[in-house]
Amino acid sequence: MIRRGDEGTGWSRAWKVNFWARIENGDHALKVLKGLLEPAFTMDGGYKMIGPGTYPNLFCAHPPFQIDGNFGATAAIAEMLLQSSGDNYVIRFLPALPSDKDWQNGSITGMLTRNGFEVNFDWSNGQLKNATIISEDGKDCFVDLPPWLQIYNAVGKKINFKKLRNGIVHFPTEKGNKYFLKSF
Repeated sequence: MIRRGDEGTGWSRAWKVNFWARIENGDHALKVLKGLLEPAFTMDGGYKMIGPGTYPNLFCAHPPFQIDGNFGATAAIAEMLLQSSGDNYVIRFLPALPSDKDWQNGSITGMLTRNGFEVNFDWSNGQLKNATIISEDGKDCFVDLPPWLQIYNAVGKKINFKKLRNGIVHFPTEKGNKYFLKSF
């Protein structure tokens, strides 16, 4: 990826942001994302296109425009904040969170994982603060669980989970039920 560089048209840059996010390098992902969002025009006496980036209407530049650059950028931001890939679709919160101060606090609602879960979560000072996992299909849930959080059911009872490896835990779910990751 380094040899290919960070430049390119909108769709190419969007792919690159996704790649850097997937390998959990949030700072490089953000660098390429900022390049994708750079103004692709000048307004010195009139509108003039000057290359790749973003038009004033936020369409991705590449005449007339590249919607795949816009969709890819959105997917890349999601990939920076939540991943559910690998053998068991392990849910990973904030896997490629940039160190930039503007990204250190935030919240997300309604994101979907690849294995049938909806998640809502918030973070502070770059660390997951709490999360809600809603089971859409009643499948087993695999989560990369930070050591300062525990898993509880909707009535506040601590959920027993099986520790697998490197902080990944596994627990059964029931369709429609909510599970909460919060400090103990």
